[in-house]
Amino acid sequence: MKKGVLLVNLGSPDSPEPKDVKKYLGEFLMDERVIDVPLWARTLLVKGIILNTRPKASAKAYQKIWWDEGSPLIVISERLQKSIQKKTDLPVSLAMRYGSMTIKKGLQELVDKGVDEVFLIPLYPQFAMATTETILVLAEEIRQAHFPQIKIQDLKAFYNDSNYIEVLSNSIAKHLKDKDYEHLLFSYHGVPERHIRKSDITKSHCKIDGSCCATASPAHEFCYRHQCKEVTRLVAEKLNLKEETYSTSFQSRLGFDPWLRPYTDRTIERLGKEGVKKMAIVTPAFVSDCLETLEEIAMEGEEIFHEMGGKEFTTVPCLNDDQEFVDLISKWINQWATTETVVV
Repeated sequence: MKKGVLLVNLGSPDSPEPKDVKKYLGEFLMDERVIDVPLWARTLLVKGIILNTRPKASAKAYQKIWWDEGSPLIVISERLQKSIQKKTDLPVSLAMRYGSMTIKKGLQELVDKGVDEVFLIPLYPQFAMATTETILVLAEEIRQAHFPQIKIQDLKAFYNDSNYIEVLSNSIAKHLKDKDYEHLLFSYHGVPERHIRKSDITKSHCKIDGSCCATASPAHEFCYRHQCKEVTRLVAEKLNLKEETYSTSFQSRLGFDPWLRPYTDRTIERLGKEGVKKMAIVTPAFVSDCLETLEEIAMEGEEIFHEMGGKEFTTVPCLNDDQEFVDLISKWINQWATTETVVV
């Protein structure tokens, strides 16, 4: 069998114009694993309300962060793919869960090169319904419908892999080396609380309280909240951070249902009100900088902090195409190429 690799990230509109943003948001928000309500309700909410109000505002946000080369997330993902390709003999393709760079196109590219065994790498350290799961489900549907001759094996969530934690910690330390900050905020993409309960394979462990994430359970294999908190704990341990100098929060909530708390914007407000003058923020739910990191955090977050009296607001870039990160993914790929198993 000939092996190949498919990297999959979130995706992006084709341009920062409202019509392209609307098309992208429609695909993204109509995903039943993103807005997990009955189809009739999702259709009413997305097509009846959101797509009639949000595209123009989102387009303005995209326009603030758009690069000459295109969408930052796409450009960065392409750089990552090209860097990884230089370190492995296997063909490496890139796809997005949403947008025009489809998973079907990515698989077709590999099949055209004679590949019949694919190592699928969702570019998310933590598992969540709205990220890893939706990628894996769609990839399998596409495989069955269009490429039944190929075999797909996926990389498991690598949030607690010691090598990943070292790479992430090194990146944070490097970017904060000459920064005099008082508090480091670990901000993760938010999800509705019900997603956590739905992902609980034990159907009883996840209480979303102060103890369940710290109590050992098989549920943690698919618990996004636990995995985020574990990244914070492991990095803090690696960097020898004092407990009072860091915290965890969740960003990008949508709608009125309860989402994971504490919320990032309100945490930034609180830190400013409490007298923190210098803060730094890192976003470990993403491996590539995107709208959420470049606009929501680096622009809106900084504005909130200054309004609350803060002085210095430092954002740590995502891993992007950091050479240590490239080396780590390449190591996993080459390990899979020879053994078909990757321990993370």
